[in-house]
Amino acid sequence: MRILVINQSSVRAPRKFIENWCLQVQKEFLKRKVFSKEDARKELTLVFLNPAQAKKTNQEFRGKDYATDVLSFDSMSPDSLGELIMCPQVLKKQAKEHGLKYQEELGYMILHGILHLLGYDHETGPKDAEEMFGIQDAVFAKLLD
Repeated sequence: MRILVINQSSVRAPRKFIENWCLQVQKEFLKRKVFSKEDARKELTLVFLNPAQAKKTNQEFRGKDYATDVLSFDSMSPDSLGELIMCPQVLKKQAKEHGLKYQEELGYMILHGILHLLGYDHETGPKDAEEMFGIQDAVFAKLLD
C-alpha cells in the first residue's frame, strides 16, 4: 500500500510511524484475508486537519457538529483505497482518555478508517460492529506486541 500524507494541521504528522504502521496493518490484513493483494497495491491518502476544518467537514458530510477523530471517504479511482481525514488534536485528547500514547491512538484510528474503506461498518448493527471491532482489536493488539 502506498501512503500519501497531507498535513494541513498545526500538529506534525509522524510520517515514518504512519508508513511503518500501515505496512504492518497491510501484512496482518493479508494474513487474515481482510485485504486482497490488489488492495495492497493501492494508495491510501491520510489528510490531517485542525479542529475547525475537521468540524466543518464532519458537518458537511455527516451532519455532525463536532470535530471527529477520523472520517473515511471512498475513492472513485481504482488505484486508490480511499482517503482518511484525521484530526490530531482530537486524537491526542482521546489518547489521554484511553491511556494510550498519541501514536497508538493514531494507529488504532488508522486501522478503524481502513476497515471502513474496506466496507466494514460498526453502525449498521451489533453483528457488524462485533465483526469490525473484533478485527480491529485483534490486529491492534498484535501490532503492539
